[in-house]
Amino acid sequence: MAGISVHVWASAFGVLGDIVSFIVFLSPLPTFYTIYKKKSTEGYQSIPYVVALFSCILWIYYALLMSNMIFIITINTFGCFIETIYVGFYLFYAPKKARVQTVKMLLLLVLGGFGAIVLVTQFLFKGAVRGQIVGWICLVFSLCTFAAPLCIVRKVIKTKSVEYMPFLLSFFLTLSAVMWFFYGLLIKDKNVAIPNILGFIFGILQMILYVIYNKKEKNIIKEQKLRELQNHVVISEEQKNLPQLTEEQIIDIVKLGALVYSEKFNARGPEAAKVENMPKLQTVQV
Repeated sequence: MAGISVHVWASAFGVLGDIVSFIVFLSPLPTFYTIYKKKSTEGYQSIPYVVALFSCILWIYYALLMSNMIFIITINTFGCFIETIYVGFYLFYAPKKARVQTVKMLLLLVLGGFGAIVLVTQFLFKGAVRGQIVGWICLVFSLCTFAAPLCIVRKVIKTKSVEYMPFLLSFFLTLSAVMWFFYGLLIKDKNVAIPNILGFIFGILQMILYVIYNKKEKNIIKEQKLRELQNHVVISEEQKNLPQLTEEQIIDIVKLGALVYSEKFNARGPEAAKVENMPKLQTVQV
């Protein structure tokens, strides 16, 4: 019964892990929709998608060498499919320089790196040892992948802005790490469980930073709006204190302007005599 219970729990966490990871894989869709609308990659990098593609292929290879890892195979097969679409979409809209760099990365990492791993493990190792070696490679690569968001964390702290760290993505990455940790723990696979401990820690850190700096960012925006409102009120009060001219005073100002213009061009003409007949400008009462 205990064995059946563990198997059921492992299957449950495997299914939940697949569902959450499915959402994570689809999270870049808004980015690619923006690229499609503007017909340009706008400085976006292809590195995350190429690395994700390599990671999916590597985990599929590891799962095929082991047994009872159907959930790892299913989600990473979907990951290969969607990441290939992302990379292809990027190549279509990227400028020539970025396109060349992306192709070089694909050849170096996906073809060269994965090809070398397969050749070395197939010819130098056999049986369970082969699976262990590939598992260690997956573990190290996953640790590096989970450590990558530290760059984003540093940027958030430096800019005091959470623009580049969406809360929902951090939340689902953390949730995914929890599901796969328990899945690896229940099937007794440390190569699956250990990297997700780091993923969980970094996910929690990102969400804490989001809460802190999002609150600060909102306070800054409120202060800016308050200053704008205060400036608007001051300007409105100043406008209220401006002197109000009567209709007669306005007419006098217009006549005086016409007289000045006339004096400038006909200083000695007959129009100069009209100066004495002009009404005097009344003093403005505030």
